[in-house]
Amino acid sequence: MKQDFITGLELDEKKILTLLSLAQKMKAQPQDYAQALAGKSIVTLFEKQSLRTRLSFDIGINKLGGHAVYLDQQNGAMGSRESVKDFALNISTWADAIVARVNQHKTLEELGEFSSKPVVNSLCDLYHPCQALADFLTLQEVYGDVSQLKLAYLGEGNNVTHSLMLLAANLGTDFVVVCPKGSSPDAQIVKQAEQIAASKGASILVSDRVEAATGANVLYTDTWVSMGDNTPLEQVKEKYMPYQLNKQLLDMTGAQTVLHCQPAHREFEITSEVMDSDYSKIIQQAENRMHAQNALLVTLLNPNF
Repeated sequence: MKQDFITGLELDEKKILTLLSLAQKMKAQPQDYAQALAGKSIVTLFEKQSLRTRLSFDIGINKLGGHAVYLDQQNGAMGSRESVKDFALNISTWADAIVARVNQHKTLEELGEFSSKPVVNSLCDLYHPCQALADFLTLQEVYGDVSQLKLAYLGEGNNVTHSLMLLAANLGTDFVVVCPKGSSPDAQIVKQAEQIAASKGASILVSDRVEAATGANVLYTDTWVSMGDNTPLEQVKEKYMPYQLNKQLLDMTGAQTVLHCQPAHREFEITSEVMDSDYSKIIQQAENRMHAQNALLVTLLNPNF
């Protein structure tokens, strides 16, 4: 039976830890996995711009001996030229999986409903689960046991926040979301994360006070304006500047590690001083997109490898 990866909650704690362990092995010994996806063709659908997602999937699939097929809007918008249902039905007759970066979560749900092959969410308006896998792979490399960590996210509550919060909850990591009033993450997803975290002995805290991040091991930020929102950064600068990830915030919280999913807007949500410092694991985090996603694809398409 096919398994999708759409919200990230399709995998429980044990399966996530197994997947992250596989990612570390694949990163350390790539030659052992050079044929893990031999003969597999994976369609990557993109409704949004991309650098890290497109390249990490395309190059990663190639490194595993598979074939990536890129489709963007030049083929016609899904649901316009053809229904999402027909996209799914047709593509799954040829391909072994669909990786989709889409505008709306409901598109992924429909792809998952009608595709006979695994569907992977490479970003939507509600979730970014592949990014969260890369984030926690990075934290494992830096710290080992992530259940002993306190992770603080600062900025706009968005799809990255949601997936990071849910995975933190699943792995027993204490998680703090610090957002300006009116920019908090989705209340239903927060409630879901709180329930999961409670079962793991962890905590979820949402606050508009930067002081809530005090004691965090890790500080994480993202752009203040999500992709697709054309609001100029200068227009929201006054609202978000108190949440900027800078050296003063590092000193106040005592954090030793900085993450950012990129693209980064230097001197807005993060200073160059911090982004280029020894605290920053941002490029390691970007590299780990490929390794985490490779482990995910092998888990979904070739679990016996």
